[in-house]
Amino acid sequence: MKQTPQILSVEDLNTSDAKWVGLKRIHYQDEDGKARTWEAAARKTRGSGGVDAVAILTLLQAEGQKTCTIIIEQYRPPLGKVCIEFPAGLIDGDETAEAAAIRELREETGYEAKEVVDSSPVMWCDPGMTTANMKVVTLRVPVEDTKTMPKQHLDPGEHIVRRIVEVDALYDVLRDYEEKGFTVDARLANFAMGFALTKTLKL
Repeated sequence: MKQTPQILSVEDLNTSDAKWVGLKRIHYQDEDGKARTWEAAARKTRGSGGVDAVAILTLLQAEGQKTCTIIIEQYRPPLGKVCIEFPAGLIDGDETAEAAAIRELREETGYEAKEVVDSSPVMWCDPGMTTANMKVVTLRVPVEDTKTMPKQHLDPGEHIVRRIVEVDALYDVLRDYEEKGFTVDARLANFAMGFALTKTLKL
C-alpha cells in the first residue's frame, strides 16, 4: 500500500560524505580586480561528455489527434512536494545526451522514441548556485492512440506518475497544478510559457 511521502528530518551534510553533490568555495577576481569568494554546489557524477543530465520533450503523435507531450509527477525531497516535470535523468559515463534521453524515456514512461528531433545547447540550470547543467532533447514518438500508455521500467524506489497532455493545453495544465499546491520545474514551465506566448503575441 503506497504512502504519502514526507520529510522525516533534515541535517547538515559534510561535502566529503555526499555521494551525488559537493560544495565548492570559489576564489576569483572580479572586473575591478578585487578578490572575491563564491559558494557553489557541483555534481560528482558528470560523465566524460561534460553534461550532467537530460530533460526530454516528447512529441507523441497519432494520426488524426493533436500532438501531445508527456509530463511526470515526482516527489522531490529538497522541495518536500510533488514536482511536475519533463521526464529526465542523469547521463551515464560515456553515454551521449541523446542516448540518455531515449533510455530515460523508455524507463520512466515506457515509450520508445523513433527519432531525435532536436538536442539543445548545454543549459546551466541555476548558475548563481550550482555548476549543474543539462540538455533538453526532443524525441518523436509515433503512436496509434495517445490515450493508451505502455508499461514503465522504473528502478527500485522510483515512483513516477505519467500524464499525457496536448501541447496546446500545457501552460493551462501547469497553472492548474500550481493552484492545487504542486511545484512546477522551471524548464517545463519556461517551455510551456514560451509556446503559449507564440500563439498570443504578434511577434
